[in-house]
Amino acid sequence: MTTVSIIGNGNMGSAIGGIVAAGGHTVEYITRDTADINGEIVVLAVAHPAVAEILEQRGAQLAGKIVVDITNPLNFETFDSLVAPADGSKAGEIAAALPNSRVLKAFNTNFAATLASKQVGSNPTTVLVAGDDADAKNALIDIVRAGGVAAVDAGALKRARELEAVGFLQLTLAVQEKIQWTGGFAVAA
Repeated sequence: MTTVSIIGNGNMGSAIGGIVAAGGHTVEYITRDTADINGEIVVLAVAHPAVAEILEQRGAQLAGKIVVDITNPLNFETFDSLVAPADGSKAGEIAAALPNSRVLKAFNTNFAATLASKQVGSNPTTVLVAGDDADAKNALIDIVRAGGVAAVDAGALKRARELEAVGFLQLTLAVQEKIQWTGGFAVAA
């Protein structure tokens, strides 16, 4: 059994925690008052502006852990662009800031409702996972699948750039009410 620590207990953190628990694993929710992070896998289930503070305050605790970035680095002032460089990703920046952690990008192309229902329209929900460490990706993929959700290895961490773009597009469509928060992009195999 794996312990997954989730920083953030909003809709996404709760939905991810539900998947982890459904698969028989332990969920630990981390708040500002939590002293230690006990999970082998740590999910950053926060808005991307909160990540810098988390890395500053808890970077040493994240060493040796699998760190999952679920953020979509939106420009929250305009909601019309990403703040990641065009040739990189926020996940890549997190990996550079945490050289002793194994950083993955996952869950950012999913809405909380589709994770909880395990459906995107009439299709099963699929979590895309990108990262440079095969063992770390497989550990997360196994947990997601055990919780009843499909998961696909999306390649190296450099694929986070495309995942962030897809997440951004999906969010802007939902905000404009062109798709529902219970819908979005699905992967059909």
